[in-house]
Amino acid sequence: MKGEPARWEGEALLLALHVQPRARRDEVCGPHGDRIKVRITAPPLEGRANQHLLRYLAALFGVPGSRVELLNGERGREKRVRILRPETLPEWVPAPPASSHPHNRR
Repeated sequence: MKGEPARWEGEALLLALHVQPRARRDEVCGPHGDRIKVRITAPPLEGRANQHLLRYLAALFGVPGSRVELLNGERGREKRVRILRPETLPEWVPAPPASSHPHNRR
């Protein structure tokens, strides 16, 4: 995913993220090199930040938590996440290629 922080693979959206734990609020900050910077309020202890990140992304993309998967980066700030069939797409996410599935932009 080098150079593409958000790309489609079939019905799944793959995200390359740089995550900052212990932030004041949960938010997507925008580009950070070849990744998207995301701030989350949870501390990086015992997997809490990862769990919080996945819940935050599920809410942001309008999907149940079971459709959000951490692919790698369990112990670092650089993470890759897969979101299966996102229902809502923030402005910074490219539209899926030639899809008949309607998406709502946020």
